[in-house]
This record gives sequence, C-alpha cells and structure tokens, in this order.
Amino acid sequence: MKELLEEAKLLQEQIVADRRYLHQIPEVGMDLPESAAYIEKRLAEMGIESHRCGVMEESVRQKYIKMGFPDMKASTGVVATIGSGSPCIMLRADFDALPMEEINDLPFCSKRNASHMCGHDTHAAMLLGAAKLLKDHESELKGTVKLMFQPGEEMGYGSKTMIDDGLLENPKVDAAMAIHIFSTTPVGQVTYCSGVTSSSLDTFAIRIQGKGGHSSTPDLCVDPIMIANQIYTALNMLMTREISPQAVATLSGGVMRSGTAVNIIPDTAELQVGLRTYNVEARKHVLERLPEIVDAYAKAWHGEYEITMFNCPCTFTDEATTKELLESVAEMVGEENIQPMPPMAGTEDFSYVAEQVPSTFLILGAGGPEQYPHHNPRMVLDESVFYQGAAIHANCAMEWLNKHSK
Repeated sequence: MKELLEEAKLLQEQIVADRRYLHQIPEVGMDLPESAAYIEKRLAEMGIESHRCGVMEESVRQKYIKMGFPDMKASTGVVATIGSGSPCIMLRADFDALPMEEINDLPFCSKRNASHMCGHDTHAAMLLGAAKLLKDHESELKGTVKLMFQPGEEMGYGSKTMIDDGLLENPKVDAAMAIHIFSTTPVGQVTYCSGVTSSSLDTFAIRIQGKGGHSSTPDLCVDPIMIANQIYTALNMLMTREISPQAVATLSGGVMRSGTAVNIIPDTAELQVGLRTYNVEARKHVLERLPEIVDAYAKAWHGEYEITMFNCPCTFTDEATTKELLESVAEMVGEENIQPMPPMAGTEDFSYVAEQVPSTFLILGAGGPEQYPHHNPRMVLDESVFYQGAAIHANCAMEWLNKHSK
C-alpha cells in the first residue's frame, strides 16, 4: 500500500494545522470540551459520525477532588467508526495536555497555563489524518475501524472511563493499536516492545488526621507531620527490605503538605507517593503492605488516616499482533527504521485496553537524543513525520482487516 503513503503526504499540511490548533488550546484531565468539539467537527467534515464516550463515576470524581484536582464532571472521549461488520480493529489517540507552562518561541505556542508537552495534540492530529485516509478507502475495508480519541491519559484513567462506557463493544473490538510520538527518538524511527511495554503506576494519597495545638505543648497534640514522615521512611524501607533487587520497582513521594507556622502543630498532613514497576509480584506485595504500614504507624501515634488510591496496570503488547502489524509499518517507514526497545519507565493507560484486547503500542520518532524530553517545557517535535503516523495507522488497520476478515 505504498500509494497510501503518498496520499498521506498530501494530508501533511492539514495534519500539521490540526495539531497546531489543538496545541494552542490545551486542556487538562478528563473533561476536554473544546478539544473534543474540534475533533468532532473535523470528523464531521470528513463525513464521519462520532459520539462522546466516557463515564465519570461519582466515586472516581470524588477521589480526584480529594487528590487536589479540579472537579471533572465528564469524560469527553470521542469514538467513531469507519466501515462495517466484523472483525474490528481500534486505533487510539489521547488528546489531554499537562498542567505546565510552555517555554518556546513558536507561532502556535500554548495560550494557556497548560501545554501539550507530551505530544498528545500530535496523536489526535495523526489519527484525524488516518481517519481521512480510511474514509477515502472505506469501500475497501473488510470490517470496521474504530477510532478512539481519549482524554485523561496523563491521569492514568481516561481509557478506563471509556471502556466502562462501552468503548470495546458495538462493534466488539478484536485488536487495538496506539502510536506515541517521542521527541528523543530519531526522526522517522519506529520502536516497539513485546510483552511488558510500560510500568504500572499506583498512586496513594494518604491524609493523616492528628490533633493540632501549640508547639510548646506537644504532649497535648498528635503530630501528623511526624506520622507522615515515619510512614514515608517506612515505605522506603519496604522497597529495600521486602522487594527483590532483581525486581525493577521504585516508590517516590511527590507531595508532603502540612502546617502554616513554626509555633503551630498542625491538625492534618498529606503525603502522596507513587509506585512504578514492571514486576507483577512486587506490585502485588506493595499493594498489600502499604495499607498495613500506614495503619500501624498512624495508630502507634494515636492518629487517624484515609488512603485514596489510583491504579494503572502495566501495558502488555501482544507479540503475535505486533509481529503482524510491523509488516504493515515497514511498508510505510522501511524495515530498516523499525527497532525493538526495552520497556518504558513511564506509564501508559492504554494498558486498560491491552488487558482486554490483543494490542500493539508503537513509538514514532520526531526528534533525537539531543532534544528536550517529554514533560519538559521546551519540548518540540519535528512535524515532518506526522503524515507517517497517519499512514501507519491507516495501513495497519486496512492490512489487519484483510488478514482477519472471514
């Protein structure tokens, strides 16, 4: 399907325009109304019907509020289908931004106190390009291609909200693929990893309830800062004494919050820690032991506590599906530009899809090792590869349907 690559080149200007528009209106979290509306508008211009997908359960909504996030009443995922019948392959793009300022001198810089420093604007634009290619070839499709535009990936839960709202049904999804752009991977290079592809992420927000008072009378108080410190120290000891050194697992504290003045023992303290690992057994052990440790230390010093937890599993890339799809990738970028990679240290909530459907996760290079990494305020991408991302999506979908049609 080399012709598809040439067709994609003709869409490069539009893909760049879509990306630059989304880049200037970054939205953070699950509720991304402006970005979702733009995606819906662009799909409608191609003659593709779409619908919103994503449900924010009240318990999840309240958990995020407790974590300090703004209230998110909706999850604004967008789903569309091209073709009909079975089998069905799904192509995924996330489109949420990061809560950080962009520091770049570009004509299309973010206009808000948020930014697309992880390239999700590009993912959405490339999938819109693929949508156009697939719509133009709809009569040739031997099944259905489902398009998944998801919010909330940076929160590790956006895909879950869509799955809970029926994403993988009507029609039933038989395989799935996602592409992530990388600023530190050479331009035009595609990398992949079979098996465990990204680490899990388990986030714990621990709220300690003490008894505040004057610093001159600590005997009349219950010091929540002391309890939080002891919990954090104990959790780090857990990682060095009960987790095998051969298991790649890290636990880090990102938030320690309490107090207003040196002469006041505060009433409460908050500690937030995150666990990342590729090891299923290590993860299971920490998930069991962490609440026990928090309970023991809080009670030892007469405090009370509440734990709010979010869990995002490892992404597993299906070996057979990946081997099959890489043949179609090679047609678009050349076999010499495809390289295996070790698992990513970061977390991908495409994991929720991969738990239920044979899936492939690919990296598309748009820079090089000398470039600023993702989540850096100066990260930039080489736009010349965007049409390749659209072509990879479309060719993989079409060829997979050809092979699996009944």
